[in-house]
Amino acid sequence: MQTKTLDAATIALHADRILAKDKSVAPPIHQSVSYYFKESQEFADHAIEALNTDFYGRHGNLNAARLAEVVAQLEGAEAGMILSSGMGAITTTLLTFLSSGDHVIAQRNHYSATNSFLTGFLKRFGVEVSLVDQTSPRAFASEIMQNTKMILLETPVNPAMTITDLSAVSAIAKAASIVTVCDNTLASPINQRPLDWGIDLVVHSATKYIGGHHDLLAGTVVGSRQCIEAIWGISMDLGPIGAPFDAWLGLRGIRTLQSRMHCHNSNAMDIASQLENSSAIKSVYYPGLKTHPQHALAKKQMIGHGGMLSFEFSGGYDAAQKFIAGLNLCLNAPSLGGVDTLVVQPAAMFRARMSEKDILAQGIQPGLVRMSVGIENIKDLLQDINVSLSQA
Repeated sequence: MQTKTLDAATIALHADRILAKDKSVAPPIHQSVSYYFKESQEFADHAIEALNTDFYGRHGNLNAARLAEVVAQLEGAEAGMILSSGMGAITTTLLTFLSSGDHVIAQRNHYSATNSFLTGFLKRFGVEVSLVDQTSPRAFASEIMQNTKMILLETPVNPAMTITDLSAVSAIAKAASIVTVCDNTLASPINQRPLDWGIDLVVHSATKYIGGHHDLLAGTVVGSRQCIEAIWGISMDLGPIGAPFDAWLGLRGIRTLQSRMHCHNSNAMDIASQLENSSAIKSVYYPGLKTHPQHALAKKQMIGHGGMLSFEFSGGYDAAQKFIAGLNLCLNAPSLGGVDTLVVQPAAMFRARMSEKDILAQGIQPGLVRMSVGIENIKDLLQDINVSLSQA
């Protein structure tokens, strides 16, 4: 299907039909783990084919291939694959392009599990890691060494909502023949397409906006076919392929991605604007606000600014806890990117995995609240928030 001239909403509905094997409007779940062949040569050919959908379940499956096709076309990529989680996509991608003795440059602020993998796992196996200020392209350039093989980005970053200049960093990387990888989870391909700014590979936690309903666990990586086939090769050893049912849920969810993102964007902007005017709130972090220090950059490389925002209470840790306890519609739950509004207090959530010093180093203040804004009626959300603010 020629999709270059199609809108994202149409791509999300029809891009995968080129892979369909029947006339079903809704794709069936292809749950079989193994497939048989009558000819030995056909068997042998399928055994070595990358991104295979009908040989053995660890090689791939048709539901995952269909979801990967939609994500790849939404991101403007040649190919993609689905893995068992967002971290499965990140770790498999990194392990494909990094070896002992190599060096990777990453942002100081990343999703907590990504940061743990960088500073713990990779260092155990002899990979050097430099963490830099993502707001400064010069900081990335200054850390490049002869053994630098990758630059890892995340923008906007969770939960600080800081932005990375994709075009500036990708230009620096290309000049030094360094692979760039960007976690695009918080933006989604509706709000941002990193490949358009020169990035090589894009990863998502498909658990979040791509699935959108808090009911699946999956990750995706898209880029050139050569890179994706290399990642597939490593996935064959590691085994984190996306399951058929989870991929089917992702397909069902991605059909409404554009409509949902428009609502997420609008609701989050209204809530961020109202929180800015509350005397209980010290700071609001949302790229769509003119007061965000990187608002101009966000407008340049993002179409919309997403459904995630963070805000800090003047009253600190206790005030944030009272606010969350007073909410009714907004649920105190981990994860993000779904139809329901979820809130967490990062300082409380990360205490089990990070020291107080490391939490503060990530820019997480005790009174910070992260809100993943859903698609509820905005008047109802604002009323719920305002009632709880008055109590906090």
